[in-house]
Amino acid sequence: MPASPTHLSHLRSLIPSRFRTRYYWHTMTSTAAPSRPIKLLMLHGYTQSGPLFQAKTGALRKSLQKSFPAGCELVYPTAPIRLTPADESFLAGSGTARDGEGNDEAETEEIDAWAWWRRKGQGEPYTYEGLEVGLGKIADVLRTEGPFDGVVGFSQGGACAAMIASLLEPGRRKGFEAQYEDGGMRFPESFEKDEEGVIHPPLKFAVSYSGFAARGKNPYHAFYEPKIKTKMLHFLGTQDVVVEEARSLALVEACENKEEKYVVYHPGGHFLPSTQKASVSALIGFIKEVMQDEEGEKKEEESVENMDVPF
Repeated sequence: MPASPTHLSHLRSLIPSRFRTRYYWHTMTSTAAPSRPIKLLMLHGYTQSGPLFQAKTGALRKSLQKSFPAGCELVYPTAPIRLTPADESFLAGSGTARDGEGNDEAETEEIDAWAWWRRKGQGEPYTYEGLEVGLGKIADVLRTEGPFDGVVGFSQGGACAAMIASLLEPGRRKGFEAQYEDGGMRFPESFEKDEEGVIHPPLKFAVSYSGFAARGKNPYHAFYEPKIKTKMLHFLGTQDVVVEEARSLALVEACENKEEKYVVYHPGGHFLPSTQKASVSALIGFIKEVMQDEEGEKKEEESVENMDVPF
C-alpha cells in the first residue's frame, strides 16, 4: 500500500535540514534546461586570479556545460589590486589565509595574487580599502562582456557577488543616498547610469561560496539595506576556518530570499566544492529553477500580448 502524502511529509521532516536542502536541489536538476545559452560572471577569491579560479573550477565548468546544452559561458576576470607577500601571511609562507587584510609594511615583490579590495582593521567593522577600484573593474566587465544572467563568487568574490547583485537592483542608489549622511559610502561612480540609462540589467541570480557580509557599524550598509532582492544561493563549508559561519549567515540575512533551501552546507573547508555531486547538483538545480521562472514569465507575457483586444 503506497504511503500517504501526509506520511511522506512526516518522513521528510525527520531528515536533517542540510540533507533536505540537497535533496530539493537534486530534484530540480531534472528540470528542463533553458532553451537559450546562459552566461555567468565568475569572481575569484582573495590572493587568486581569473585564470587560477578558472583552473580550480574546471570540473564544475564541465558539469555546467553538460547540464545546459544550449550553452553556458563563464567569464573569469582578474581583480585589479595586485598583492605582495606582505599583504597576507599566507603569501609570506606561514600557511594561513584570511579574506583580505593587509599589513602596513608592504613588500614590492610582484606575485600573481590579486584582490577586489584590501581589508583593514583588527576587528569588525572592517574597512575595505580599494573597494571602489574593484567594483570599477567589474563594472567595466559588465559593460563590455555582458549581459550576464548571474554571478558566482568565492570567498571575497562571494561577498563581491552579493554587492554586484545589489548595485544592479532598481532603486539601490536611493539606499546609498539615505545612508550617506550617517557615514555610508557614496553610490559607486562606476555603476552610475550611462547614456542609455543603465550599465547592465539586474542579475537573475547570484551564488556565494564561503562569502560574507560586512558586519557592524560600517560604510557598507546600503549594499544590504534594503535587503537584496536578487535570488541568491549560499554555500558554506562545515570545516571552514577562514570565514566564520556567522559572517556567511549575515549575508544570508541580508537577502530577501533566505529560506532554508538557499543555504547549502558541504562537508569541507574553505574551497569551492566543484567535484562534490551534492553541491554541484544544488548549483545546477538552483540555476534551472531561476531560469525556468524567467522562461515562464516570458511565455505569460507573450500570451498576454497575443490576446485579442475587444476594442
